[in-house]
Amino acid sequence: MNNKINILLGALSLPVICEVMPACSSNHKQQLPNVVFILADDLGYGDLGCYGQTKIETPNIDKLASMGIKFTDHYCGSPVSAPSRCCLMTGLNTGHSYIRGNDEVSSRGNVWSHEAMLNDSTLEGQRPMLLNTVTMPKLMQEAGYTTACIGKWGLGYPGSESTPNKMGFDYFYGYNCQRQAHTYFPPFLYENEHRVYLNNEFLPPHTGLDKDADVNNPDNYAKFWQKDYSCDLCFNKIIDFIDANNENPFFLMWTSIVPHLPLQAPEKWVKHYVEKFGAEQPYTGNSGYFPCYYPHATYAAMISYFDEQIGQLINYLEENNLIENTIIVFTSDNGPTFAAGGADSPWFDSAKPFKSEYGWGKASLHEGGIRVPLIVRWDKKIPENASTSLMCASWDFMATFCDVANVVPPQNDGISFLPTLVGKGDEQLKHDALYWEFPESNGSKVVRSGKWKLYIDNVKNGNSKYQLFDLETDGREQNDVADKYPNVVEKLKLIIQESHSKAEIEKFNF
Repeated sequence: MNNKINILLGALSLPVICEVMPACSSNHKQQLPNVVFILADDLGYGDLGCYGQTKIETPNIDKLASMGIKFTDHYCGSPVSAPSRCCLMTGLNTGHSYIRGNDEVSSRGNVWSHEAMLNDSTLEGQRPMLLNTVTMPKLMQEAGYTTACIGKWGLGYPGSESTPNKMGFDYFYGYNCQRQAHTYFPPFLYENEHRVYLNNEFLPPHTGLDKDADVNNPDNYAKFWQKDYSCDLCFNKIIDFIDANNENPFFLMWTSIVPHLPLQAPEKWVKHYVEKFGAEQPYTGNSGYFPCYYPHATYAAMISYFDEQIGQLINYLEENNLIENTIIVFTSDNGPTFAAGGADSPWFDSAKPFKSEYGWGKASLHEGGIRVPLIVRWDKKIPENASTSLMCASWDFMATFCDVANVVPPQNDGISFLPTLVGKGDEQLKHDALYWEFPESNGSKVVRSGKWKLYIDNVKNGNSKYQLFDLETDGREQNDVADKYPNVVEKLKLIIQESHSKAEIEKFNF
């Protein structure tokens, strides 16, 4: 077990102080590699061809993997969006982080009404991180990078102390609020601190078909496709940002909302998959989000469209002689979505080889909910077509990029995996254990150490029975062997105790 854990327990109650190397010289800044960090939203471990997907085509992401390194044992910070992003930004796991669950701060008022949010921006957004939080982009700014976040934020409402521009990003474009991201045709997006209104009619998420509409008539689904598709707008801003900053090191986080629900994808790709999959039953909107005439085809289309954009971005970097000095990262914020909104993770086997069914993917601490893809390309630094089983998590990114930029981060839960990236695995420090806690879904806790995974759920309802799984032989977590290995259980329970500090937000304690 890392002795870092004990240090953290004593230090986390103190203000976090960032210690940074001396200011960068112009020569050092020129030597720094650019970083393009691509974060998918609800993309499962098995949703990509290079991770075993057979129905959805992802040739550009597959090529990205062949040009770099693929991680088989990488984990996100949490099984839902906001806490996962907090772990990524701060280098802390959910036993230490400030944000440990989705929190809409409902004390503000009618936060679930999209009409109310349209009229009052103070109802948007999620619980903010604390003002003095040291984040990965702040550290990259200190190292000499120009920084941008384009896509989804979800870590603080407009006007709070935790908007992207106040948390280390020089430029932001996209959705401040993850509830607003429940449509790909929002009435507005944000550019830095201000709303930019779009050429879309206000159509609240979860709007259904018109009354008495024929569910088998595709024309009745037309109103759910409007004019300004947010993914196109964000991609244009990505190219603009790189074009404006291509002579100095840049740190770009592309926090896409693909393939998060609702099911909305360009017609070209939907037609492609309709031809491939054939006729299917329309999704009429009975379990939330928007209706969709071709749900399977549209889900696949969203991912292939995203893949196509990634290919266009890589081509742009190559054409502008930026690719060799750019680190490209691709990963996901959590596992595949559950059975809602027309999504069908089991049909795609989206968490393959892990279970994809409801209760096993997003919003659970099973492997399907937290094991996610990680691909990194860095030409002439990372060997091509490499693979690693290094056990790591999203809270390792801060340490890794600080290593790249020669910056000293504050105390955190991460370990730099830069040695693994550049083919120096013999120098790689490793986690003895990884820990998660999740206050939603009645409360659950997990620790992974080597092949062992200790899991407990339903804690809020008084459950005290731990389950133990051998991930080498039972990655789908079907065979509880806790009774056979009581010593392993006790050892891992101790790690759970040592990895947890009391949450500052009471609703996250359990």
